[in-house]
Amino acid sequence: MNEKLTYKDSGVDIDAGNESVRLIKDSVRATYRPEVLGDLGGFGGLFALDMLKYREPVLVSGTDGVGTKLKIAFLLDKHDTVGQDCVAMCVNDILVQGAEPLFFLDYLAVGKLEPRQVSTIVGGVARACKECNCALIGGETAEMSGFYPRGEYDLAGFAVGIVDRSKLITSERVREGDVLLGLPSSGLHSNGFSLVRKIVFEYRMMTGNEFIYDLNKKLAEELLTPTRLYVKSCLPLIQKFELHGLVHVTGGGFYDNIPRALPDDLSVEIDAGAWKMPTVFKMLQRWGNVEWREMFRTFNCGIGMILIVAPKDAERIMNDLNERGEDVAMIGRVIRAEDAEARVNISGGVFDD
Repeated sequence: MNEKLTYKDSGVDIDAGNESVRLIKDSVRATYRPEVLGDLGGFGGLFALDMLKYREPVLVSGTDGVGTKLKIAFLLDKHDTVGQDCVAMCVNDILVQGAEPLFFLDYLAVGKLEPRQVSTIVGGVARACKECNCALIGGETAEMSGFYPRGEYDLAGFAVGIVDRSKLITSERVREGDVLLGLPSSGLHSNGFSLVRKIVFEYRMMTGNEFIYDLNKKLAEELLTPTRLYVKSCLPLIQKFELHGLVHVTGGGFYDNIPRALPDDLSVEIDAGAWKMPTVFKMLQRWGNVEWREMFRTFNCGIGMILIVAPKDAERIMNDLNERGEDVAMIGRVIRAEDAEARVNISGGVFDD
């Protein structure tokens, strides 16, 4: 055999990788905070902590990915929103422990490296990081020929944040009688998409390009709405008030996520009629004939972040949010746990249908 093989012949194009880095450099640099050292292209990201800002600094880290929502991005060849999903799933998780996000790294694995597609995806990551004042200090783009089909990829990342130990939010703060305040989601966020795809593409045999009059947009546009970032909404509250708990409503919905913020001897009562249920959830429930309790265990159902606060602080916190243009609803309260298995009790609204 006289043929001389190259790495490119096996499906890995180093030049395309270099071009991808060139295309994303400006958007990545735009996320840098003063603490960032060095530049893109090193073997590791460098971040110098300002230790004078904290008495007892605690680092908080979180990692996540976009999940099967990516299948819809592939189907529609639309890749500009999934970067925010990736960032939001990580920074929202560390936020609930009181942490200010400091920096983020992403991991993008592709079947065939297409610089423009990579630039679009990472551009979305960078925009989300900038909105959170979280530096994108590094990442990895892996071309894995034969592992992913051409045009498909996986996207994940992790965030590191910091909080003073005195401000660390744990379940030990939560008390019987505390109030639950709900901040609206932007839609489905990035959870439950295996069920979404089964309902939409298998049961309903839809393409995603259908215009849905109840939504006043194409179905795909609704499904690809990026996960909301809650840092700007909640970080000022963490700094100003004593929050007893925060809940990022992700996979597992209300039933699995709220207990993570509670002591073992407490549970919650939720009034599902306290907020307006977004149309997309009612539509999916109807199309798939999904029981409402299953909906609340799979999706956020319109509430993406829950604040657990003392009754005496609830009005001031709601006013603070309203003054900053935020919608907030009082959705429930903390009660004594009567049943170790039933930690979340939901009534009202759709449960009365």
